[in-house]
Amino acid sequence: MNAEVQKVVITLPANADFVDIVRLNLYGIASKMGFSYEDIEDMKVAVSEACNNSVLYAYGQEGGMVEVTFEIGNDQLSIKVKDDGESFDRMNRTENTVTLHDKDLHDVEIGGLGFYLMEALMDDVMVDNEAGRGTQVVMTKRLMRSEEKV
Repeated sequence: MNAEVQKVVITLPANADFVDIVRLNLYGIASKMGFSYEDIEDMKVAVSEACNNSVLYAYGQEGGMVEVTFEIGNDQLSIKVKDDGESFDRMNRTENTVTLHDKDLHDVEIGGLGFYLMEALMDDVMVDNEAGRGTQVVMTKRLMRSEEKV
């Protein structure tokens, strides 16, 4: 890992109308890095889910801001979606927790699928949320170069 990490930071209103701007920036950055079409589409779905969580849950009816940071490394792209709104109550993952596998689709809480989608589509997903301090979702996708595909 010899390359220095480059950052692109976008601050947007927490409004669904602005999620497309994040997706367009993601497309530009990821395609320039050499990600496949399929990987870019996966990342677009994941980043949309993270942004929509901020839009839907962080600020209620009052306006707020969402900060999206793209960290461009030599062989990976990390996307951080951060808001300063209300922390949402995410399912605690303990041994006794009921997972999606134990439920019918209509029993899943609204918004609950977003994190499963992010985890399925990205290589790493970390969520940090504290009451009164907002929520931060960091998703990472590693670049698989063609010589690594055998």
